[in-house]
Amino acid sequence: MAQLFFAFLCVVGISIGQILFKLCANGFTKAGSFYDFRSLSILLLALVLYGITTIGWIWVLQKIDLGRAYPIMALAFVIVPCLSYLFLGESFNRQYFVGTALIMAGILISVGSKI
Repeated sequence: MAQLFFAFLCVVGISIGQILFKLCANGFTKAGSFYDFRSLSILLLALVLYGITTIGWIWVLQKIDLGRAYPIMALAFVIVPCLSYLFLGESFNRQYFVGTALIMAGILISVGSKI
């Protein structure tokens, strides 16, 4: 059970990294240059977070089967848009929520019996 918790932490880390990548991209666009210090700092933070998360994911894969862990990675398809709504002001339509519900159902079906 602890391994699934750490797998979830990896997904959260990856999701936060995606938000940081978007903030970096927005910063580069606003600055009109790839040499914007703030944007480069955000990019570095995102890369460090991805590196740490990757090491954590490798640890998870040492403990449990990929087929058991990988469906949890699909949570990123739910978490990233939620974070983009909260931190980037992005909005979604009804189809998004239907798709999200289907993803969650798929995760529960594929992993639920293995927990």
